Amino acid sequence: MSGSFTAEPSGASTWPAPAKLNLMLRIVGRRPDGYHELQTVFQFIDRCDRLRFEVREDGLINRLAEVPGVAPEDDLTVRAALRLREATGCRLGANIRCEKQLPMGGGLGGGSSDAATTLVALNRLWATGLDEDALADLALPLGADVPVFVRGFAAWGEGVGERLVPVALPEPWYLVLSPPCSVSTRDVFMHPELTRDSAPATLADFVAGDVVNDCLSVVRREYAPVAAALDWLSGWGGGRLTGTGACVFAVFEDRADALRALEQCPPEMRPFVARGLNRSPLLAHMDTVS
Repeated sequence: MSGSFTAEPSGASTWPAPAKLNLMLRIVGRRPDGYHELQTVFQFIDRCDRLRFEVREDGLINRLAEVPGVAPEDDLTVRAALRLREATGCRLGANIRCEKQLPMGGGLGGGSSDAATTLVALNRLWATGLDEDALADLALPLGADVPVFVRGFAAWGEGVGERLVPVALPEPWYLVLSPPCSVSTRDVFMHPELTRDSAPATLADFVAGDVVNDCLSVVRREYAPVAAALDWLSGWGGGRLTGTGACVFAVFEDRADALRALEQCPPEMRPFVARGLNRSPLLAHMDTVS
């Protein structure tokens, strides 16, 4: 699935794979299969990986850019392409090059977003004709966050994050910090001190200011760089954790205020400013593709 190839590419295009923030995250139970029942709010931001696809006539799926620590057969873009091809019987293939901007293990959904963009883009480029629901069904086994990226709207999520209700939220500016560590989602969800029995909330509770993240106390305790980033953001109205982290963020109504905070942020926290978006850049890009 990687290495040299002989077929000439017969088309190429570049597609965005945007990040998301979890604006709250409650763990309200644990299922018999070991997965956790969640409540969360997803919103996209305008920070994106970029994926370039070249259609191949020989059916091969090639990853053209290495991802440190991820073998080609484990790469979510490769797995997504293979899943779409197998589900549709398509005989085409693709060269896939991912230009990473989103940190791995950061809680921004980079791998999930890359998988979703692969499904959406190749469904268009291969003319396989699946609708949004069918793509979302293909997406879920790749990861609980993949369907929200396929559907492309800010959403209230339940279950493992796959039961989604679109929501209209304010679209503020975020200062996002990416501490110099990678958080293991698996380790966080297996931690003996993780809260697993929060009382269920409602969207109205979130709108009224309930933005708890049940992973926060465990991540703060186990990952000192995340704790340091949260402490720094306390001077800017307080920081919040996205997903299981490691990325944390603060909310600003005004871009200029977010940029002022950015200028003062220690560079080792790898900060950036991004706009919150209720409609994914992936959907916006689809509007421009014939």
